[in-house]
Amino acid sequence: MLRKTNAGVVVRVLESGVWNLESDLQKQGVVVKSARYNASEAALLQASLSKSEGVLSQTGALVVNTGKYTGRSPEDKHIVEEPSTKDDIWWEGNRKMSPVSFECLKSDMLKHISNLDVEVQDLVCGSVKEHSVNVRLVAQLSWHALFLRNLMRRPSTDEISQYAPEYTIINTPSFLADPERHGCRSETVIAVSFEQKLVLIAGTEYSGENKKSAFTILNHLYPERGILPMHCSANHALGEPANTAVFFGLSGTGKTTLSADPDRTLIGDDEHGWYDDGVFNFEGGCYAKTIRLSEQAEPEIWNAVHAFGTVLENVVIDPNTRDLDLNDASITENTRAAYSLTALKGASATSRGGVPKNVFLLTCDAFGVTPPIARLTPEEARALFLLGFTSKVSGTERGVTTPTPTFSTCFGAPFLTRKPEVYGDLFAEKLSASGAKVWLINTGWTGGDYLSGSRTPIYVSRALLRAAIAGKFDDVDYIKDEVWGVDVPLSGPQETNEYLHPLKTWGDENKFWTSAQNLHSQLEPKLVELGLSDVIGTSVAQRK
Repeated sequence: MLRKTNAGVVVRVLESGVWNLESDLQKQGVVVKSARYNASEAALLQASLSKSEGVLSQTGALVVNTGKYTGRSPEDKHIVEEPSTKDDIWWEGNRKMSPVSFECLKSDMLKHISNLDVEVQDLVCGSVKEHSVNVRLVAQLSWHALFLRNLMRRPSTDEISQYAPEYTIINTPSFLADPERHGCRSETVIAVSFEQKLVLIAGTEYSGENKKSAFTILNHLYPERGILPMHCSANHALGEPANTAVFFGLSGTGKTTLSADPDRTLIGDDEHGWYDDGVFNFEGGCYAKTIRLSEQAEPEIWNAVHAFGTVLENVVIDPNTRDLDLNDASITENTRAAYSLTALKGASATSRGGVPKNVFLLTCDAFGVTPPIARLTPEEARALFLLGFTSKVSGTERGVTTPTPTFSTCFGAPFLTRKPEVYGDLFAEKLSASGAKVWLINTGWTGGDYLSGSRTPIYVSRALLRAAIAGKFDDVDYIKDEVWGVDVPLSGPQETNEYLHPLKTWGDENKFWTSAQNLHSQLEPKLVELGLSDVIGTSVAQRK
């Protein structure tokens, strides 16, 4: 097929695959050397191997190395300051890019991509059709296309024939941005234009940027529809979609692990919407951390990691046997697997659940002083939602090599476009309307901080979650936690009792309070900044 470039030169473009002729790349002003539309998982896997983008594991997973960047680059993400959206954007949490800089970046990237063979994937975000958003990926790397095809929702052939992209992500890792010319911070750039409905990604092979760009789009669109976009996992009781639980948490807090419960049906592991009728998954797959993954502790995820067509990022593989070494962190702690929900036996066929009955706010406390479970009032729940306290776990973002305490509002600050209060108020409205119980869950350290203690065992966290969902904490006695001022049950399932009260797990009470004061020194200013110090009260300061 003939195409005219931006310079007016007529070239022949090879196109293949299945797509809507009325929505091809030319209609979007994108000229490429060749474009393959909506290739299957097997075809993308074969292309990735033929281009030496990765290697095949013993079980048929694709193992890739993301090169220089093994985590997201949140400091390199920009939103274009445009008339129609500039008043709605949370600029304190997002870097600006001028429209002129974006146009320059787009022009240079389109010139660069005109000489490339690309994969085009027409995908859908959102399992509720009336609220779904069509997102197209134009990818230089075949494995990026396989990655996002695994994670997003895949339209049927009939749906593809009518498909029109609402937003488009163009990802060209070989293009390096020029900060002076393109108005960005480094050679790596993620630039989002809501007016043009376009995301440009360059200078990084880390494919998590594709996934989180789609999430950013939904975080912007859904609040105006009365839908709360959530960085959370979700599941429901077997055969009972009405008995739904959601698990908010940043990477490394355990939301993927804890929601993959063999005794419950998985709705999804990372990104969901809460609308009037319940909860729906944005995605069609899971993006799980694999470092030190245990087959015994997490059999469902283990099997998915080893499934045909799964994409494994930065996982170490034996070059001869092609067996995986999931304990080897020599490349990064942030080893990842991207797999379809079809790889999980316990996944929901509809990717939907009812209105949540239980909401869990997961944190990973590197100070080791937060209880493994606490009951929250609606006011405390909104406050802790806005606070978003956790610890960044090694490798999740560039430069993070040890657990680093952080506050990520709404448990997803890097992906929010609107002011946190917009999401916080919507969260409070959903809680009030549903009457859901809310719990704080600490999956971080116990018996000491991250240097002297150990992570709370998965079986303990899972037992506490199951007890909460089953209503077993409804009639027990509670005491006030001295660090957070929230209600902690005096007793729980037998295997959890020794972990319930953090102070008792430390061998040295003075060291416990020193660690608590270290947390308090970071916690208090943030609470004051957010106007929440009257809601979340502690007595730690009195011990100084």
